Amino acid sequence: MPAVTVENPLTLPRVSAPGGQSRPVLGVSTAPSGFEGEGFPVRRAFAGIDYQHLDPFIMMDQMGEVEYAPGEPKGTPWHPHRGFETVTYLIDGTFVHQDSHGGGGVINGGDTQWMTAGSGLLHIEAPPESLVTSGGLFHGLQLWVNLPRKDKMMPPRYQDIGGGQVKLLTSADGGALLRLIAGDIDGHRGPGATHTPITMIHASVSPGAELTLPWRPDFNALAYGLAGRGTAGTEGRPFRMGQSVVFGPAGARSKDGADVLTIRADTSQESRSPNFEVVLLGGTPIREPMMQYGPFVMNTRTELAEAFEDFQAGRLGEIPTAG
Repeated sequence: MPAVTVENPLTLPRVSAPGGQSRPVLGVSTAPSGFEGEGFPVRRAFAGIDYQHLDPFIMMDQMGEVEYAPGEPKGTPWHPHRGFETVTYLIDGTFVHQDSHGGGGVINGGDTQWMTAGSGLLHIEAPPESLVTSGGLFHGLQLWVNLPRKDKMMPPRYQDIGGGQVKLLTSADGGALLRLIAGDIDGHRGPGATHTPITMIHASVSPGAELTLPWRPDFNALAYGLAGRGTAGTEGRPFRMGQSVVFGPAGARSKDGADVLTIRADTSQESRSPNFEVVLLGGTPIREPMMQYGPFVMNTRTELAEAFEDFQAGRLGEIPTAG
């Protein structure tokens, strides 16, 4: 799981060990497996978690980890979106994006594609021909982030965040490498520009190391295991690859108003992944009605019906002509 890394994390800026109140663990859930698009395997990271704990996030799929044989790599056909943002974070492999609003490009391991669907567009995600021919390792995440009512019909936007733009940090003792994709941690800012305030971090925690991070008290807090195993919270709640952790609010406010998230890696990890790989997410809850119908996320059933009608009428864009 290379993503973006450094040989010596001790050379990176450090996130101060906070002294606030620790967020307790409300629950741990296991992601069910399924297939998406033309048949690539996914784990539904947030399946079964009440939306009150996810808001402003809607869903997250772990795509792969899968080793494709030649001819096996698959993607998605052209499909619509309206009313939210998709964040595609690629860890291994390569993917090509194209949309009806002119956005597009190739994302490789460590890159992030941030697409604001807004008022609506059509897009496609597919492996390049070279990967289809050769086969190879493919692994990534796709996160859906809701938009507030006032932004749901904004013009679509596309951000291509190269792996070299991600803010690399380390924990106070150097035991964890942090890739800050979006948001702020201890005065450090990630490159992702978001309409709904969020924080997104991919952490590699060394065996036996503990990661403690300051967390905004107005954010919710979630963790997802990408590889390996460890514990969450000061109570040491076990979780592993394919499991999500929901953190609750701190029981009391510290003097500086900060909360704390705690993750610890087990001293023994699996051979294919020497570290405990975890995605940490938090955001300001929108606290508006959320209605989803497939690729449309709106506030009311009437708005969902309008989105579907607009798609059928071709008002969400046209598939670009090849060549």
